[in-house]
Amino acid sequence: MKPLMMKGLVVASALVVALAATPAIAQTVQLDLGGEGSLSIRAVQLFVLITILSLAPGIAMMVTCFPFMVTVLSILRQAIGLQQAPPNMLIVTLALFLTYFVMEPVFTEAWQTGVLPLLEDTIDEDQALESIAAPFREFMLMRVSPYTLQAMIEVAPGRGDVDVANPPLSILLPSFLLSELQRGFEVGFMIFLPFLVIDIVVASVLMSMGMMMVPPVVVSLPFKLAFFVMADGWTLLAGALVRGYGVG
Repeated sequence: MKPLMMKGLVVASALVVALAATPAIAQTVQLDLGGEGSLSIRAVQLFVLITILSLAPGIAMMVTCFPFMVTVLSILRQAIGLQQAPPNMLIVTLALFLTYFVMEPVFTEAWQTGVLPLLEDTIDEDQALESIAAPFREFMLMRVSPYTLQAMIEVAPGRGDVDVANPPLSILLPSFLLSELQRGFEVGFMIFLPFLVIDIVVASVLMSMGMMMVPPVVVSLPFKLAFFVMADGWTLLAGALVRGYGVG
């Protein structure tokens, strides 16, 4: 398990560099203040590279299914009516592991086609960056909404004619992220419905009994928890989310 996770982290970091397309990779880092105290180009490149790597977690999550996973799990907690159970850290951790479960073939392909040949000096840096980014681009193109992609192309300033089948990353990344959020809210709506029915039934029963001073949420919460546990909700939900990406 640990070698696979390390492989995913290395590929994700390499992908960040690929998206940034910085020329500072595999070059000798050299800080030259010069006679007039000015920074050299290498120092500027090093500063840019460190800045990009500091944003690696956020950028890596943008090109995976993590936004969809964490959105659905957060909506599920709100649907049940729980405020801090499971806690945010547990939801994010579960979303990360589900993301790795789905993205592992993409990480493996990027590792075998880009990182390993680069480490073995069989390809240069430019070829490695293209090989690493290719599996993620293919994954995003399969999941992006055509309507969202077209809308982003239309509002893109000064881009000219954009190939819908192969859009630039500056358009594909936000389109993919918006598509995942939209899909997450759609799934969250479907998850919310059965719990909403339980709330309505409990509120109607309490009102018919004249117990209008009793908050319906307090009474319905145990029923919603029992319903979710008896249906083995966590396993069903995780399996449905994973199968939505063609896994399993």
